[in-house]
Amino acid sequence: MNKQKRASCCEQCSYYDYDEYSEEYICSANMDEDEFMRFISGPGSCCPYFDPYDEYKIVSRQN
Repeated sequence: MNKQKRASCCEQCSYYDYDEYSEEYICSANMDEDEFMRFISGPGSCCPYFDPYDEYKIVSRQN
């Protein structure tokens, strides 16, 4: 998976949050440094913490 595809995958993840302090989007998944480096340098690997952001799923739990 190239970096462009990985970035679009991250944009759809519920762990992809805006950090007001650094004024950029970050991954808030609880990864240690080794896991993060394996994810970044891995050829075509998908994030093991990927959780699709689904607004409708959240609303259905509230009802």
